[in-house]
Amino acid sequence: MNQAEEFQRIGKRLRQEGLVGANFGNMSVRDGTGFLITRNGAFLDCPKNLVYVPLDGAVPPEASSEYRVHREVYRLSRHLAVVHAHPPHAVAISLHRDCINPIDSEGEMFCPTIPVVTGPPGSMEMAKRVASTLKDGGAVIVRGHGTFCGARSLEEGYVLTSIVEHSCRVLLLSRVK
Repeated sequence: MNQAEEFQRIGKRLRQEGLVGANFGNMSVRDGTGFLITRNGAFLDCPKNLVYVPLDGAVPPEASSEYRVHREVYRLSRHLAVVHAHPPHAVAISLHRDCINPIDSEGEMFCPTIPVVTGPPGSMEMAKRVASTLKDGGAVIVRGHGTFCGARSLEEGYVLTSIVEHSCRVLLLSRVK
């Protein structure tokens, strides 16, 4: 399977699970001295024409508006892929917490602590906060915006995204009396 097919496969999973809507979210894979990223405004279940962004230097204008986060994550960590999604339960709970501690078994095992950071979408401020958090972890939520998961592959990033959303859904449902 080539890179474009893998991006499409994972994008379809994210869309089917409701972790992204319309043309929200983006994904990237480290590639040599840069990374391949989805285009700005791309539908992740059909991400035509990936864009190459170098770790240093000019960024093509068609690159995702969140390229700064991806670039900083690759600069500061060993992650080989980044998945950014907008899972609704994770976004909702991030509005009220600075850190999320899952109570379900999968969340406790794979994401025992999910930090929540702030910063305007697409900003260097947000990029630095996300990258600093992902330096030693796999998942972070930007308050009111969405998740960023760093991993060894797009598939692993998708799985982490799904676990974060599941854990947040369980937390919200467990509070229903």
